[in-house]
Amino acid sequence: MSRKKKQKLDVTPYEDREMLCPHFGICGGCTYQKISYEKQLEIKADEVEKLLRPVYPDFEFEGIIPSPSETGYRNKMEFTFGDTCKDGPFALGLHQKGSFMNIVDIRECILVHPDMNLIRNAVRDFFAALYESGQIDFKNNKTQQGYLRHLLLRRAAKTGEILVALVTTSPEKSDVPEFTAIKDRNEILKDTPKLSENPYEEHVLLGFLKTVLGLEEKGALEGKLAGILHITNDAVSDVVKSDRTDILYGVESINEEVLGLKFQISPFSFFQTNTLGAEKLYEKAREYAAEAGIKAGGKKTGILFDLYSGTGTIAQLMAPAAEKVIGVEIVEEAVEAAKENAKRNEVENVSFIAGDVLKALDELPKPDAIILDPPREGINPKALGKILSYGVDSIVYVSCKPTSLARDLESFRIAGYTLVKACCKDMFPQTPHCETVCLLNR
Repeated sequence: MSRKKKQKLDVTPYEDREMLCPHFGICGGCTYQKISYEKQLEIKADEVEKLLRPVYPDFEFEGIIPSPSETGYRNKMEFTFGDTCKDGPFALGLHQKGSFMNIVDIRECILVHPDMNLIRNAVRDFFAALYESGQIDFKNNKTQQGYLRHLLLRRAAKTGEILVALVTTSPEKSDVPEFTAIKDRNEILKDTPKLSENPYEEHVLLGFLKTVLGLEEKGALEGKLAGILHITNDAVSDVVKSDRTDILYGVESINEEVLGLKFQISPFSFFQTNTLGAEKLYEKAREYAAEAGIKAGGKKTGILFDLYSGTGTIAQLMAPAAEKVIGVEIVEEAVEAAKENAKRNEVENVSFIAGDVLKALDELPKPDAIILDPPREGINPKALGKILSYGVDSIVYVSCKPTSLARDLESFRIAGYTLVKACCKDMFPQTPHCETVCLLNR
């Protein structure tokens, strides 16, 4: 049977304001920015409700909760080094809409804090000067040669701590000749330990480090640099990952706070990109859990599963309401972070398992309640079958993709669950994406 391709909503008729970003239309990241925020919320809520009503016609729809901030909300960005077109000017930014190779040379992204724009621009200017003088190159995805790959930035909304990571290939992947050995490295930065055995890389990293630290020394940053990293990545694909991570300055993580809990976030830790919005999302999930009888005070729920638990935020927030919370997450780094975060917050009745949900469920006791927060593609059908076979009275489902949610809800309906209520949470203003929280009772 052929599957019809879902048509994207044409939002042109709803555009009622001037663009907020000078890169609009070239960078494809903020397709809704010419629509007033009130209208964006209306469109998202309407789209989600239209997807869910055919499955459950009679549920209570609570509308949409806006993001606390319409701009500057992203706490993580990955910028790519490249050129604006073939053999064009040097760029550090985001992929051009519809292009695999061209990079939009971003100067001001409206989705991030000004600190992140300042850092990106300073790093871009430093490397642009080296590129124009033939002293450095960027990785070419066709030839697989080149040194510069990405700039990864994280900034905590509550603490203001900033993590800066330069992602490169190994120096031997570069096409440019090695630099002449530095005569007096203290002329660049005093009292800095040796950063690389390769003179080429040593020169580059010292200059990069001085550039970033210089912003803080000048008082240009509102937040505080927690760490500056060098990540080596020789993978063929354009994915941002680490073969090796070296700390050039400070530490390898930042600290953030969500609803009174403290979290340590490393470069690749999963963490909601809208910190203040995440608080509203988790408050709604906790509210639905309380309505289902999963609440702190009184009689506690026995075993509560937090499936697809990430760094354990939901598990720790729900810990006071259960005798035992078990989180399952396939990303091992996220699981280790969850364990450390639980220790930091002195939450003792949670445990986290690294593994695929489908396999992990075979080794676990039967739960009394379940909270789900799966990835965008939704729940693996076989895993969903196991989850439904427990027959627990209540399930809270947090979804980041409404089409996947609507598909999964068909299975819940067949298994005898009723969708009691649902609510949208806008985590990504200026884009078509939003989260949905559902309360299902058997």
